[in-house]
Amino acid sequence: MRQTWPSLLAKIGAVLLLTASSWAQSGKKQVERPTFRVGVETVFVKISVTDPLNRYVTGLEKQHFKVYEDKVEQGITHFTQESAPISVGILFDISGSMKDNIHTARNSVVRFLESGNPDDEFFLVTFNQKTTLVQSFTHQSSNIQNQVSFSQPGGRTALYDAVYLGLEQIKNGKNEKKALILITDGEDNSSRYTASEVREFAKESDVQIYAIGEEGKLGYGRSEIQNIVGLTGGRAFFPNNFNELDYYIDLIHAELRNQYIVGYAPSNKNRDGKWRRIKVKLEPPEGLPKLIVHAKEGYYAPKN
Repeated sequence: MRQTWPSLLAKIGAVLLLTASSWAQSGKKQVERPTFRVGVETVFVKISVTDPLNRYVTGLEKQHFKVYEDKVEQGITHFTQESAPISVGILFDISGSMKDNIHTARNSVVRFLESGNPDDEFFLVTFNQKTTLVQSFTHQSSNIQNQVSFSQPGGRTALYDAVYLGLEQIKNGKNEKKALILITDGEDNSSRYTASEVREFAKESDVQIYAIGEEGKLGYGRSEIQNIVGLTGGRAFFPNNFNELDYYIDLIHAELRNQYIVGYAPSNKNRDGKWRRIKVKLEPPEGLPKLIVHAKEGYYAPKN
């Protein structure tokens, strides 16, 4: 018997994955598990799908997605949703404004690292008025946990510099899924890089950026963070206080583990180095609420 949307809400918690296939028509379905052969002529797009309560929707299939490049629909040649190892950089604010939140933030970083898999790899950047690569990529998450525990808050906030350094380091990641997680409670007041320079670098990088910043302390910095994050298909969260940080750390972890990946061979074969805008649309099974798609906004075409 198909469950109604209101009854489902009454039965499941706030951080639970919804399975779209449970809403679709009954019947045996084949799961497509292609082997990816990554080439310069194929574009891969990581996609997250959420419901109105921020929960991740799994169980969608290839036919539920449409991908457009510069408003032209593309033929999807690859599709999968399988858990895979991740390469993640933690960008950890240790400026003076974090004094009241540093203990909570440390615990949330440890929580994220402890939920990792043996094949995951992580690096740590701390920042106040200076940015420091405290730990380069490692599979030993305990190394980062120890470093975070000794971080003491003080100084100003070079947020854009930290993101820029993170984008440089993430290139060394060995896993296909790459992400940066920015934890901050203040806006930038000390960077030598500008927001526009960071946005341009983010457009060139195949990485998703997630940010958690405290509501009420970011000012104009909130919109700048959202602009940078939105380009990459990541998300920004702004809780009222850092007591909610664990909740959002769990959301980010669930999203990274439950993304869809679609691949297509662009119909535009010009190797002109121009920015190509990507739009992903959904045609989900009947009975689901309005779903939200998160994917990168585009990529630069190869150039001869």
